Amino acid sequence: MLRLDTENKDIMSELKRPLGKLYPNFEDAIDEIKSSEFLISVGDATFGNLTKYELYPNIGIIDNVIQRKNHTHEIIRAEHILKAENPAGTITDDLWETIGHALELSNSGECYVIEVAGEEDLAVLPCIIMANPETTILYGQPNEGLVLLKVSDLKNKAKKLIDGFIKE
Repeated sequence: MLRLDTENKDIMSELKRPLGKLYPNFEDAIDEIKSSEFLISVGDATFGNLTKYELYPNIGIIDNVIQRKNHTHEIIRAEHILKAENPAGTITDDLWETIGHALELSNSGECYVIEVAGEEDLAVLPCIIMANPETTILYGQPNEGLVLLKVSDLKNKAKKLIDGFIKE
């Protein structure tokens, strides 16, 4: 398991900044989302916005919480729901393995949802490291909008950030 080093100011400030292009309005990103070859969404609000527009990611990672408030998705149109344990501020082996499993399975073109018991915020980093370079990842930047990133642009940065975590 990896634990976020909250004492490391460099990593903390880096994780607070968007890792990709910030769209204040979800609607402004729709064309780019639709043109994505492979799509991963991280976060309940992002997943909810996608499904509202009948856009379904190849992989959606949720924890049923939006800004610290419980949230349930009225309709998850995914027959494939995987589960992972991941306490806040960590990236567990279980989460790494579940993301890896979803990446293998999702080549079928169907939507796979990973439901995280705990917190999914840091799942963006293992997704960047494990996904194919042409993958697009979406996640919410609290109170700012949607972040859209291309994996090919961030593999090295994600590895560098992960190296700053504490191994337990």
